[in-house]
Formats: sequence, structure tokens, C-alpha cells
Amino acid sequence: MSIKKCPGFCETLLKHFRTPGIFLLYGIYYEIHGQGEPLVLIMGWTFNSAHWFVQLPALSKKYRVVVFDNRGTGRSDKPDGPYTMEMMAGDTAGLLDAIGVDAAHIYGISMGGMIAQELVLRYPHKVISLVLGSTTCGGPNSIPSVPHVDPEAAERTPEENIRANLERIWSQEFIDNNPDLVEQHIAATLEYPTPTCGRLGQQKAVWAHDTYDRLPQINAPTLVIAGSADELVPVENSKILASRIPDADLVIMEDAPHHFFTQSLEEANKIILGFLSRHEGK
Repeated sequence: MSIKKCPGFCETLLKHFRTPGIFLLYGIYYEIHGQGEPLVLIMGWTFNSAHWFVQLPALSKKYRVVVFDNRGTGRSDKPDGPYTMEMMAGDTAGLLDAIGVDAAHIYGISMGGMIAQELVLRYPHKVISLVLGSTTCGGPNSIPSVPHVDPEAAERTPEENIRANLERIWSQEFIDNNPDLVEQHIAATLEYPTPTCGRLGQQKAVWAHDTYDRLPQINAPTLVIAGSADELVPVENSKILASRIPDADLVIMEDAPHHFFTQSLEEANKIILGFLSRHEGK
């Protein structure tokens, strides 16, 4: 295996844990599930690889799925900032090199979709196809979310704050009808909490993100997918992305929220797997 240091991360020993397919490499925690063409999943702001638990089973039946924790979250290193999208795209490219993957399908959600944009723009040879979920090009041409002020956040426990913000990613009906899934999501968040340095580092990277002028340079087959009821990243941002990326497919899931990939799981899997299958072997 060719091992290289991921840009911006402190060099540590390659550690193999007892669970098959789970590794810690140069500060980036990652897991590999399934067999087939490689598919890399990039999670959003402050969330970690465990938050793919709902969609991972279906994707890993057909693909060799790589999930990992971005810098600042989960079990990856949490260096002091500032972070940038270029830096986190470099982390992803370095991870692919380290595990011997020349090119992969890339699927990013929210901030993960921003990282994915930077990855395909800076390392186009590493991207077979691109799925951009609930994300934005950023900058002055994007549509900002409605400001969210929570004056009681400082008085709550971490778990109470997670519960108070569930409606920002799912509908209340979904939350009420899926208590087991909600508890698993909360457990994944609490087990490996994101510290202040990681939260602020990633937030600054999001604020500085702007790919609008460079989007026409993307030549990888691209699917832009979002929910019409997304409160965190307004759906108009997906329309902008699709209009700027040559020949991009655009799918708007009616009444789906920011985390459409869990609330509308079956529909999302059908759309994403269908897109990926059309671009295998390229």
C-alpha cells in the first residue's frame, strides 16, 4: 500500500484496529465497506462518518464505500484552525492516495458537497462522478440560509442542544415517527463530539467557500440533489449549481429536508444508485 501524508495533518503511525476495514491514517479516521467501484462519502459540518449509518447499507451492497471523519470531527485529528475547503479537499485526495484508490465516485452532503466541489476542481482525475447533496457554491452568488438564533443554547446540555436542533435537518413528523433512528443519530453525535476548534475551523471554511466562477470547469458527470424543504441550505442553491456545472442533472425532492438522504431514504437511494450505475467503469 502506498502511504502518503494527508496535507495539513500531523504525521502519526498507521494504526489498524481489530474491526476489519477500520483504520486511522495520518490523523484521518476512515472505514471501508463493501466491494466494487470506490465511492467516497463526505459528511457535512460537525457531523462524522457514523452519521451515514442509514444510507451506508444500500450503497455498500454495490460499491466499495469509503467513509471518513473530516478534520476537526469524529476520530480524526482536530488541529487548530483556520481550515479551508482547499485543505479539506487535499485531505480527501491524500486519503485516496493512501488507500491506493486512483479515482472514485464522490458524494458530498452540505459542507461535504463544498469539499467535493473543491476536490473535483483541484483533482479532476480523481473523480469518476460527482453527487452534490444539499449544498451550495457559496460566496455572494449563493442564497444564504435564514439566520438561526438560539439564546438558550448556552444553558442546555450537549444532548439537549442536539434535540433542540433536529428540526433543522428533519421534519417534526419524521422525528416523531422514527425514535430509534433519532436516538442513533444523537448517540453518534455525542460519542465523538466536535470540539470548539473543529466547529469554528469548519465554519470559517464554509464562510470562505466560493466556487461560483469555477463551476463551469467541472467536467465530471454530476448529480445535484436537494430537498425542497431544506431550511439550512435553501434549494435555490442547488439550482444555481446545476445551472453552472455543464450537463449536470438536477433532482429536487419534494418536501424533503436538509438530510433528505435519511428522511427520504428509499427515494434518495434509487436516485443516487441510478446515477452512479450510469457512470460506472469510466
